[in-house]
Amino acid sequence: MAATSVCAAGLSSSFHGSWGASFANGGEEYRMLARSVPNVRVARPIRMQPMMGNINEGKGLFAPAVVLTRNIIGKKRFNQLRGKAIALHSQVITEFCKSIGADAKQRQGLIRLAKKNGERLGFLA
Repeated sequence: MAATSVCAAGLSSSFHGSWGASFANGGEEYRMLARSVPNVRVARPIRMQPMMGNINEGKGLFAPAVVLTRNIIGKKRFNQLRGKAIALHSQVITEFCKSIGADAKQRQGLIRLAKKNGERLGFLA
């Protein structure tokens, strides 16, 4: 370790060499270091595709009936029917909240709760 001291003239050190000169000019030290280090290539990390789906897919009490219905009527028609059912259920929740005097934040919480329950029961399979 190099000894460093502070004197009246400024900062001084017992190290008087130059790292930059030996490596920058392609000196012997650089060539030896370059030969000793293996040429390693690092691959790009694999990026996972975002999943837009239900984590409980295929699980739940009603999942088999939902999957069977989707296979019978087709995916496009099934999604239209599901969208209408979700919209109707949201309207029922909204009307319920109006009747009991719940504010918009409580209504939104109930809609989120209904979605979570639907996922657990398999309605969104």
